[in-house]
Amino acid sequence: MEIRLAGPDDAEAIRAIYNVEVQTTTATFDLVPRSLEDQRAWLSARSGAFSALVAEQDGEVVGFAALSPYKERAAYRTSVEDSVYVHTDHQGRGIGKIVVNELLNIARLSGFHAVFARINASSEASRALHAACGFELVGVEREVGRKFNRWHDVAIMEALLPA
Repeated sequence: MEIRLAGPDDAEAIRAIYNVEVQTTTATFDLVPRSLEDQRAWLSARSGAFSALVAEQDGEVVGFAALSPYKERAAYRTSVEDSVYVHTDHQGRGIGKIVVNELLNIARLSGFHAVFARINASSEASRALHAACGFELVGVEREVGRKFNRWHDVAIMEALLPA
C-alpha cells in the first residue's frame, strides 16, 4: 500500500468513497452527495499544511484523509481537524490507522499543536481508530446533527502533538 499526497486526478475516487458515506451512513453529516466539481474544489483547498492523503493499493484509491482548519479565529491557528474515510470494501484492514498516523505526522511537521476529530458518537469503529492513534475523548455535543430523521451526538476527540 502506498500513502501519498492526493492530487487532482484523485478527485473522482475520493468522491466515490465519500458519497457512499453521505448516502448510507452518519460518518459525515453532509446530506447531499458531492459533485465532481465540488470534490475538485475541496481537493484544491487541501494543500500545504492542510494536506489530503490517499491510500492506494494495486492502483486503486482505498481511503483518504485530510486536515482542515479547526476554527477561523486567529488564536485557533495551531489547531486542525482531521477527516478520514476508507472504502467500504477495505474497512477493518488497518488502512485508517495508517493514514491517520501519517496525517498526524504532517500536522506535527506543519507546526500544529492540536488535532481534533469530530465523530458521530455512536461510531465505535471511528472512535477506536482515533484512540489507537493517540486521540482522547474531550467532550460530547448532544443532538447537534440530524440525519436519517434522527438526532446524533458528536464525540470530540483530541490529539496533542509533541513539539
